[in-house]
Amino acid sequence: MEKTTWRFPRTFWFANLIELFERAAYYGCFIFLAVYLTTRIGFTDRETGVVTGVFSFVLYLMPTFMGTLADRIGFKKALCAAFFLLTVGYAVLGAFPTKPSAILALAIIVCGAGIVKPVVSGTTAKCSDETNRARAFSLFYWAVNIGAFSGKSFVDPIRQAFAASDGTGLVGFLQRLLGNPSGPGWELQFVNLYSAAMAFIALLFALFAYKDVEGDAKAPPKSVGELARGLGRALSNWRFLCLIIITGFFWAIQGQLYATMPKYLFRMVGLSSKPGWIANVNPFVVILLVIPITQMVRRWRPISSIGVSFLIIPLSALCVALAPMIGTKEVSLGFTAVNTIILMMMIGIFFQGLAECFLSPRYLEYASRQAPPGETGLYMGYAHLNSAFGWLFGFILSGMLLEKWCPDPATLPQGLGELERAAYYAHAHYIWYVYTAVGVAGFILLMAFRHITDRMDARAPAAAAPEAA
Repeated sequence: MEKTTWRFPRTFWFANLIELFERAAYYGCFIFLAVYLTTRIGFTDRETGVVTGVFSFVLYLMPTFMGTLADRIGFKKALCAAFFLLTVGYAVLGAFPTKPSAILALAIIVCGAGIVKPVVSGTTAKCSDETNRARAFSLFYWAVNIGAFSGKSFVDPIRQAFAASDGTGLVGFLQRLLGNPSGPGWELQFVNLYSAAMAFIALLFALFAYKDVEGDAKAPPKSVGELARGLGRALSNWRFLCLIIITGFFWAIQGQLYATMPKYLFRMVGLSSKPGWIANVNPFVVILLVIPITQMVRRWRPISSIGVSFLIIPLSALCVALAPMIGTKEVSLGFTAVNTIILMMMIGIFFQGLAECFLSPRYLEYASRQAPPGETGLYMGYAHLNSAFGWLFGFILSGMLLEKWCPDPATLPQGLGELERAAYYAHAHYIWYVYTAVGVAGFILLMAFRHITDRMDARAPAAAAPEAA
């Protein structure tokens, strides 16, 4: 048996460093994207839900189709093109706060991000072999999460620094560079420029440090038509399609970390809250617990582990919904005092991360078992569609619920007194009851799916059961 190793080619390390910067750019922008599109660009909550939902949906579809482009032109050229697009996209989003430019910028970002994922994961595969591939992808996973954590950590200080700017120093210089922008949400333009800077640093690494690496000989890249036909073939498998739709309910709730949470905190607690830092509870929990939990449930049936995740995920929304019952004042934790809504939000996000640990690894395993012989790779390429559908539904629903129960302050009638204004937000926590119901509905559907498939498998020969080990 060959000894495993942590030694990899230089290109592997640079590829994962590049991935870290790309994730920092993406999550730095995405945590405030819904807020930015509403407060600065001028979209309504409902319009923002549609724009961000479609953006997220297409973002999850693009890697499958962009991967074949990367295979054709070479990884280095594809990576350089991707980060050029990302730099331009984030810069346009931050420098030109208009509706047409925002839509154009998001389209550019989708194209760039769609190239990065297959290139970096492909590089990781090419730079490893059967003896160290698990370690290679564990390092890739850590790079993704470190980038996500750092991206969301930096943007709150950036936002607050520009919001409190007196026009002097570096902050004042950058402010003047954009023509001294003013008005609601102007400081978020600099959050997007931060993302542009992270993408530009990644572009420099791609240009000067990354080198194409030769891997094993592979079949010629598939055409877009072949990929589309493969998608249709995978979705014609009713078990696989049901699994994607049902687990999409989970991701509809998880997506509220970006769709609803930042707006909810700003409108209910105030602009001093730090959504980026609060959102980091999720990756922190996943990094800490995913390996021990996966080890703990390794002997369970995959669908049992998925079921546990659906038992936990409604609690993440329910915690926030119950915050008004605790009170609206700050709660002392001994070493500090925390607003009740923020405290319950953090507990809810903890449950999100915990549920994700039970879901993600075993879902991929279960999805792979639905594939007919010889088509495992095809099915795994489309397994992420649950996130695409879940975020599309979740973001659109978020816009509708915010508009109904937690409206944009700019849309309220002028001259309202404090009590009159508060009345518009009296039922804001109902939003989270709706997402609690989404989670419960997902659990019921999952149990029905399990019951039906178990009965079908019991009647079929053991060898024909898709979930057979």
